[in-house]
Amino acid sequence: MVGVELRQLRYFVAVAEELNFGRAAERLLIAGPSLSQQIKALERDLGVRLFDRDRRSVALTPAGAALLPHTRYLLERADDLRNRAARISGSEPVRLGYVNWIPADLNAKASAVARLHIDAWVAPSHTQAARVADGSLDLAVCWVDGPTLERLGLNARLLGADRLYAVSTGRDPAPVRTRDTAVLLDDDATSWQSWNVYAQQLADDAGARTVQITDGGITGPAFFDHVRRARHPLVNSPKGQSTPLPPDLVQRPIIGPKAYWTWSLVWRRSEVRAAVLATIEALAEHVTDPGIHDPDAWLPATDPHKR
Repeated sequence: MVGVELRQLRYFVAVAEELNFGRAAERLLIAGPSLSQQIKALERDLGVRLFDRDRRSVALTPAGAALLPHTRYLLERADDLRNRAARISGSEPVRLGYVNWIPADLNAKASAVARLHIDAWVAPSHTQAARVADGSLDLAVCWVDGPTLERLGLNARLLGADRLYAVSTGRDPAPVRTRDTAVLLDDDATSWQSWNVYAQQLADDAGARTVQITDGGITGPAFFDHVRRARHPLVNSPKGQSTPLPPDLVQRPIIGPKAYWTWSLVWRRSEVRAAVLATIEALAEHVTDPGIHDPDAWLPATDPHKR
């Protein structure tokens, strides 16, 4: 079984349980074509066909049915090994950084496998990703795109997503189409690099207008001032979505398409420490699709979770 990976075995079990590649891909939060390729690679490495499939149905072959219980057993033993190793190495804290969002159950999930230390330095997404790459952090919850993952040598798993909305003057909360909104781009790339990348792609793909600013007004009172001066509703960044709106402004859902901002858990591809790897599995396990793959959802083309 040289070349067989645990994740391929998990993919096999998911398809065997769903008997549908589309549903299995949604459950695993990966693209359908990628899942199909991984199953074919597993069949090639094992030397047997696991599924009979055509355009309408998927069924286990006799070989697949015979191997399924053994595969489940191997995965259970692998999980047990990971948890035991994490407990042994749990005296070493796992350092995690974030931007402005972390899952509500983060500590509860991590406590079973490692001693999690949440870094006090709250920094922009691109900064936190760079800190993981240089070893200042073990993990980070941040927005990241595919080119950044490749450049920094990082991996990413989906933890959650924010659906963005627009802010406008008045009291009408009616939905607004993306092409009728505007996005702010700030000259300060040190603070707003990730947002600028995201906002420019939203403009290019979905027709939102861009407004160049120099005052850091992506969030806070300066953002509200930009809303009051703008000719179009302004898309609110994830960092600003939890801030209460002034009474003269109103929140409006964005439609056609719905814009989503993803939150990834990132770590170094070279990572080998059991406590860190166990924490990744604990935090990313059972994360459900937050709507990013709905037919009317939009993600940047470079988002690592886009299908």
